[in-house]
Amino acid sequence: MFGLDPFHFWTAIAVTVAAGFVKGAIGFAMPIIMVSVLGSFLTAQQALAAVILPVLITNIHQALRRGWRPAWQAVLDYRWHIGALLVVIPLSAGLATVVPQWLMYGLLGLPITAYALWQLAGRSMVIPVRHRRGVEIGSGIIGGLYGGIAGIWGPPLIVLLLSINAPKEEQMRVQGVVFFLGAAILTVAHLQTGVLNADSLPFSAILVIPAVIGMALGYLAHDRLDIVQFRRWTLILLTLTGLNLIRRALELGGLPV
Repeated sequence: MFGLDPFHFWTAIAVTVAAGFVKGAIGFAMPIIMVSVLGSFLTAQQALAAVILPVLITNIHQALRRGWRPAWQAVLDYRWHIGALLVVIPLSAGLATVVPQWLMYGLLGLPITAYALWQLAGRSMVIPVRHRRGVEIGSGIIGGLYGGIAGIWGPPLIVLLLSINAPKEEQMRVQGVVFFLGAAILTVAHLQTGVLNADSLPFSAILVIPAVIGMALGYLAHDRLDIVQFRRWTLILLTLTGLNLIRRALELGGLPV
């Protein structure tokens, strides 16, 4: 099935359901979860290709869950981050076959883990309004670099949203909007680079089904979380994400983990 033995195929299905659930509950981490696990039995490029369509479709739903007007307002409110992200993703996509994956995972995992642990320890990092534009542009550039190369552009945005104390529903909506736009650009870019091709596209399309099922289940959990619980689980998931990126960097770098 799609070049995989039955065990690995159904493992991919199960992992996608789980990743969809997390995305529905917290709003992010689908590509990180999928790439991390699928990368254990697929090449980095195959894993990247597999996540593209599930991420694209689920983010459309997440962005439009409360209607198109709030989604459009999110575009306007976070236009600097979005603009930087959309410019940098296609520019960096061509580096996906050049830049060592272990380096990118490590450079993303270390600061993300440090930030999340800092917040969980009760320390605050609130961005003053007068500095927000610069931070949005910076986080968009960083997210674009990682998005084009490794297919992961969410953590810098999550850090931004947590740092400005964005409300729960706003955080979910903005994540959906930004992740969808990034996924759309990434899809086009990797159709050109060849990462997404006639061989990898059908498998990515099949994974949309378990992704949507998992996300629907995740919404049920999300609607029961208050803002404190939501932020706590977001930080916990961000910590686990960062640690897994560090683990992946060590693994790809040939170091013991």
